[in-house]
Amino acid sequence: MSRNENARVVTRRAMLAAGASALAAPALATRAHAQAGDGGGLGAAGAPVKVRMIANEAFAKQWQSAMVPEFNKAHPHIEVTIDGVPYAELLAKSLLDVTGASPTYDVIIADDPWIPQLAQTGALLDLKKDAAAWTDKDFDWDDFNAAPLAASEWGGKQYGVPLRANMLLMFVNKTLYEKAGLPAPTPKLTWAEYLAQAPKLVQDLNGDGKPDAWAIDTYFTRDALTPTIWQAIMNADGVPLLDASGKPGFANEAGVKALQTHIDLMKFAPPGAASHGFNESLQAFRQGQVATMFMWGSVFRGTAVDPATTTLKPEQVGIQVMPVGAKGPGTHRGIWSGAVTNKSKQPRAAWALLQWLSSKRGELWHANTLGVFPARKSTLATPPESAWLVPVYAALQQAYDTAAPNQMWRPRHPKSDAVQQILADETARAMTGQLTAERALKNAAERIERTLR
Repeated sequence: MSRNENARVVTRRAMLAAGASALAAPALATRAHAQAGDGGGLGAAGAPVKVRMIANEAFAKQWQSAMVPEFNKAHPHIEVTIDGVPYAELLAKSLLDVTGASPTYDVIIADDPWIPQLAQTGALLDLKKDAAAWTDKDFDWDDFNAAPLAASEWGGKQYGVPLRANMLLMFVNKTLYEKAGLPAPTPKLTWAEYLAQAPKLVQDLNGDGKPDAWAIDTYFTRDALTPTIWQAIMNADGVPLLDASGKPGFANEAGVKALQTHIDLMKFAPPGAASHGFNESLQAFRQGQVATMFMWGSVFRGTAVDPATTTLKPEQVGIQVMPVGAKGPGTHRGIWSGAVTNKSKQPRAAWALLQWLSSKRGELWHANTLGVFPARKSTLATPPESAWLVPVYAALQQAYDTAAPNQMWRPRHPKSDAVQQILADETARAMTGQLTAERALKNAAERIERTLR
């Protein structure tokens, strides 16, 4: 069994366990809320309290070494331990922990589509209600942009706060556009204009008669995130993934058109692009081989700023929303949120940690020190300490404003992972020519409807 297959098996087992435990959720919540009125307190000199967090190993060590000491300047009597777990295992381990009789973790860090699945177990605190007495008066929930805050909302309750905001954006190599004799793109660039320019961006730079620069690289291979590209194209035309009744809303002419556009991008991509995903497209763009890349904005620093990872310089790299469709520009949300379990013995201290990290002060520190993208309007409106963040902030704010009304995110459902795997399966078959775009989406819609039913 492959690593990915094993991860899916573990996740399915965790989902079964979570479903069974949901029956006991009301009793568990009642016991949690019957804890001491101070929520365990914030500790004192000689009597610290301990908080344990489970997070993605990609940033857990950085948080432990840099963020925790900064947090302890404000809360010196809260000892924080952060356990990093590989992404493929994180949801399964989180579900198994929150549904256990004696959970290890006080804080769960969840990827964008996971909150409904975790919340369904009844194991998370509603932070606006359950933690209201422990929330600072100046925390200001209304200061968050709607799109990132909604990532941890489910069923009218706020189960988390955005900690590492991210959006799918368009990266531009301005040098390659200039060599092709084309104007650098703006956020008003339409899909029709982009596709008309693409052939000119396939260039022979060294004069040997063969292309050595291409128009685009992005997710094309079978990957859970590959359908986000197609979905962003489709959402820009105002087409939802799921309709108002919760059924697939993409097996139609507009959905097929969007998927075919994603497939057609391979005509202007480097050789072998059908097998390209996150790492391959990043490498191609950072080596100056492609003029554009549709990728998560969080890679900007390593793509345009850090000489250890890129051949490009900040003045060469543009960042903006994806091309414009009938309803506006495209993007897709990817937010890491922090949640507090209702079985925690120290819920107030756990919330103090998340509250500090997502506060106005904490966001500014996080952005300026670690380059992490903020979710608050006030942070994005504050000039950053690093010049390279200025265009990023502008692109993020436009992406947030675009995503919220057009629901540009993965399905908000406890079975979102299963839906995403189906989309990955079927769109991959269209990418490789095994099926037409129309047949692939019809298959996906039928499978998803059965899964959700």
